[in-house]
Amino acid sequence: MKRTVFRFARGARRFATAAKQDAKVESAADAASAAKKAKYRRWGKSAAFWGLGALVAWDINLVLADDKKPAGGKADGYPKWTDKHKSLLRKYLTPEVYEKLKDKKTKYGFTLQQVIASGVANPDSNIGVYAGDEDSYTVFGDLFDPIIKEYHDGFGKDGKHKTDFKTALKAPEKDEKSEFIVSTRIRVGRNLAGYPLGAGVNHKELMEIEKKIVEGLNGLEGDLAGKYYPLKGMSKEDATQLTKDHFLFKEGDRFLEAAGLNRAWPDGRGIYHNKDKTFLVWVNEEDQLRIISMQNGGDVNQVFQRLGRAVDQLQKKIKFSYNDHLGYISSCPTNLGTAMRASVHVKLPHLSKDKKTFQALADKHHLQIRGIHGEHTEDDSGVYDVSNSRRLGFTEAELVQGMYNGIQEMIAKEKELKAKAKH
Repeated sequence: MKRTVFRFARGARRFATAAKQDAKVESAADAASAAKKAKYRRWGKSAAFWGLGALVAWDINLVLADDKKPAGGKADGYPKWTDKHKSLLRKYLTPEVYEKLKDKKTKYGFTLQQVIASGVANPDSNIGVYAGDEDSYTVFGDLFDPIIKEYHDGFGKDGKHKTDFKTALKAPEKDEKSEFIVSTRIRVGRNLAGYPLGAGVNHKELMEIEKKIVEGLNGLEGDLAGKYYPLKGMSKEDATQLTKDHFLFKEGDRFLEAAGLNRAWPDGRGIYHNKDKTFLVWVNEEDQLRIISMQNGGDVNQVFQRLGRAVDQLQKKIKFSYNDHLGYISSCPTNLGTAMRASVHVKLPHLSKDKKTFQALADKHHLQIRGIHGEHTEDDSGVYDVSNSRRLGFTEAELVQGMYNGIQEMIAKEKELKAKAKH
């Protein structure tokens, strides 16, 4: 069987190479897609002869073999940048840095080519790098350190991070009728200690991670108790309901695909939510856990406290990857530290027309403004998603308090502009 699997894997690699040449693709992301299609065509032709059991064995072993290669496709030598590459990767991956790092590997075998695969394949990347494990941030520190410093407002190699869910917020709910705040949502990312991150795991590790997480989730108590829904084999009824609830997540975009974060989809992925649908966990998406607390209205205290209780219960059963320098370790360096995004959907029809003032208030409180349908989108309703822009070097309580303070000032300005509009 091992010899047969090896023959399958070798043949698939040759077939994938031929597919890339025939398609004359321009990027690693397109190459990966073409190779994937070719591989499935070969599987279909082989299935009848070799039988389902061999095909399944081949599938699993190919996943494991692919895990040892650069996740986004191999890039030979120093990247060939184009005028469209504007990422921090391009800025800081000088030929000198490349030469210094090109032959290094982390303890899990993650390489520089895997770190940069997504940013090379996608010229419109803003950051362009993904870590394959905690070790990536030190082994490839000559690349990651300046990226982290620029993105996280000067957080340097000697910076220290701290965590705090215990400090009580000064955040009374002042919008009980939801005149302005439609909903509140706070999420954090977490990854398991003792394992690579998503771009670095093999199939066996992926399934072990899911098992450990589900065991932890099934031990949640009180209002956090709920049910886990694995994506693989999900019933049509469950999929329809989860889609209706806006809980169902899809296979990652081309950035995650090129980074290797979509491998073996949908194996090892799933969704957990409580009975009240105010607590949700995504398993093995970009990070191994995305823990979310949410509800309608503007009771930030209640949402934050629920999240804190959930994290506290889970970390008693699951050890998260954390260090005193970078905080909670994440696949993307933008999420390091708290790995937190605290946001509200808030109605500001008058303020949003004064974009200069709107942005000035956001900058003052270190907040990010997005359309409710995603970044760079706008909505005629005047409803916007406003969240913290800082993550590293500040505690969870500090970031949520800052978000609350900024939202209150925005609402006060909205009331002022609304009153002026009446006269």
